Amino acid sequence: MIQPTLGQLETEISHQVKNLYNQRLGQPPSQIICHFFDNEIVISLENSVTPVEETLLQGGYDNLAEQVRLYLDKLIKPQLKKIIEQIVGKPVLDLMTNTNLATGRTGIIVILKSIT
Repeated sequence: MIQPTLGQLETEISHQVKNLYNQRLGQPPSQIICHFFDNEIVISLENSVTPVEETLLQGGYDNLAEQVRLYLDKLIKPQLKKIIEQIVGKPVLDLMTNTNLATGRTGIIVILKSIT
């Protein structure tokens, strides 16, 4: 069996994350960058803020928009973890996300279990 290259894994993770955001949040990020660093994966999403969050921000409800994002991230994390574990074939030890609502960017850091 041929093992996929890191580039192929990064591409597949990016594709699946885009699909997840489209299905669960109703809008895919405009760009996703995914890179492996040893047992870590860093994923950057552009334009990941939903129209509802943008509306809340424009209406001056910044705190509510932040709360909505926190809950969205909390709901999506288990699905992200499952997708990544299926693609890379390693358990995820930790998955951290943060979204800057002002810039519309989301950062995801994934720590994988080292299998030696």
